[in-house]
Amino acid sequence: MPTNKKENLQFGFLMCFGMVLVMTIYNFYLHGTIHEMTFMEGVLNFLIAFIVAFILDLFIVGPTAKKVAFKLTARTSKKLYKILAISISMVIGMAALMSMFGLVTMSLHSGFHVETVVTDYLTIFGSNFILALPLQLVVMGPLVRFLFTKFIQSPGAASATV
Repeated sequence: MPTNKKENLQFGFLMCFGMVLVMTIYNFYLHGTIHEMTFMEGVLNFLIAFIVAFILDLFIVGPTAKKVAFKLTARTSKKLYKILAISISMVIGMAALMSMFGLVTMSLHSGFHVETVVTDYLTIFGSNFILALPLQLVVMGPLVRFLFTKFIQSPGAASATV
């Protein structure tokens, strides 16, 4: 989809914004904090999560996911397979790292218990992954790709590579 660094940054910003927004609201609801915080606390939590997620996307998960996806799809020229491989790799990486972020922020609010760290992490990762994968594949991925090609990507670049 994106054909240069500027477009890659714009596409990543849109995708990250949408995914973090939905996942933040989901996690607030899941942990019962959606009714306990003010609107500004929610916005601040979202902004912090978005900044962390965007940095992870740009520098760690995005490049790694693309390398993995292109290796997995090296023998095919089907664009759909490449998009699915990138999307699934991104969800796995982002869910894993953002679940660590969630565990840290949860521990800051409710206290850190060493004996339950692994169990808590796996629970957070599982609940995030269960929503993030279909959200990415069915809703956010197609929506962001549509918006990107319609309003951001330069004309003629739509036929370029993934």
